[in-house]
Amino acid sequence: MERRAKDRGARLESDWQKKWDGYRSAHPDLAPELERRLAGRLPAGWDAALPVFGPKDAQATRAASGKVLNAIAAMLPELIGGSADLTGSNNTEIKGGGVRNFHFGVREHGMGAALNGIVLHGGFIPFGGTFLIFSDYMRPSIRLAALTRLRPIYVFTHDSIGLGEDGPTHQPIEQLAALRAIPNMTVIRPSDATEVVEAWRAAIAHRNGPVALVLTRQKVAVVDRSKYAPAAGLQRGGYVLADSPRPDVVLMATGSEVELILGAHERLKADGRRPRAVSMPCLEYFARQPQDYREAVLPPGVPRIAVEAAAPQSWYRWVPENQGVIMGIERFGESAPYQRIYQEFGLTVDAVVAQATDLA
Repeated sequence: MERRAKDRGARLESDWQKKWDGYRSAHPDLAPELERRLAGRLPAGWDAALPVFGPKDAQATRAASGKVLNAIAAMLPELIGGSADLTGSNNTEIKGGGVRNFHFGVREHGMGAALNGIVLHGGFIPFGGTFLIFSDYMRPSIRLAALTRLRPIYVFTHDSIGLGEDGPTHQPIEQLAALRAIPNMTVIRPSDATEVVEAWRAAIAHRNGPVALVLTRQKVAVVDRSKYAPAAGLQRGGYVLADSPRPDVVLMATGSEVELILGAHERLKADGRRPRAVSMPCLEYFARQPQDYREAVLPPGVPRIAVEAAAPQSWYRWVPENQGVIMGIERFGESAPYQRIYQEFGLTVDAVVAQATDLA
């Protein structure tokens, strides 16, 4: 039986090789491209035409993501995907993409399973979008992707209480911590449009596990990179965005809350303090950095304040007991304009400054 199976396999392989050789002879222009896609190699310059955003380009990170997605799709025909009936909200349409756009319907788990199958087939880079709160519905598919080290890309928008009036049923609280708890999972929550560019660059190049891009519904300012550090620091997970000589407090945040720590940084600096602002878009990437880099960003012994509009569990590793404060959310959200909700939950520049003052 074993010998017959081996012989049969050899015949099947030989038949396949003859067909492949025939295809290469008949289509010498297409065969190298198919080989590239099946091998998962990216073409040179695939990211050369990514959009550039400046301080005047304030927008929701979901909107920036849609622009970056389309720029990448123009260079990578193997990029395909869609949304669980939320294409317009997730900004996941490839303009003019035709059959490259999938309409998964209201079935997040099914979408996640389909993405896994596409990755296993090979030759494609699939993505799927929904609201972050609905990642719970597709968690088995996500977990299986992580367990088998598949690389689908998830576009999770409406990432916090910042989605506003939809209220607590749609406002994710525990989802960030839950996703980060999955082994081999990579969660990237960019702070602005410039980090969105780097987030997509990282997601396309990533291997060995799924990547979740976590994006805002609400408009956020674009960090002035002529004044602050380049967004390329995202590739290391966390980086010093704004600094002071011999910092006496480290302020760190992800996503839309980076805007808060930058505001607090400027206030504290004007008051004679020596703050450091750190953007931490990907805790998984940061954890994989050498210890000397991590300590250069987060100096041991310097008080730390972490700010994220979500459950705080992810941050205990980076804010040791008695060495700082985690400003998170440990209750469900509320229905109101997002500015009012942030005020009610104590996630403001004033609140960050007050915490830093208490740590002095």
